[in-house]
Amino acid sequence: MNKEEFLDKCVAYSIKINKLRKFLRETQREYNNSDQIQRSGTSIGANYSEACNAVSKADFINKLSIAQKEAHETIYWLRVLHGSEFISKEQFDDLMADVLSVEFAQDVIC
Repeated sequence: MNKEEFLDKCVAYSIKINKLRKFLRETQREYNNSDQIQRSGTSIGANYSEACNAVSKADFINKLSIAQKEAHETIYWLRVLHGSEFISKEQFDDLMADVLSVEFAQDVIC
């Protein structure tokens, strides 16, 4: 996977997260956790995109580090949402597989 393909994967994940937020707000009437996961889940790709346009190696490392931290935070919120029964096991497994593949791919691509 090259950088452009990885960025496309991040965009697709952000779209899934936005749809999850909409589902949580409209169907489950859950607002706080849905806002949290939307911020962390969409921030992964945004920070990776910034890393690709870094002005220095230190800037690149910093942005990529933030993207990885946001992936870890997203995993946390997915576990909370699943444990609180706001999302099904299928939703949890699907979103977890995607965030773990995004997290792993950062190490491989960069």
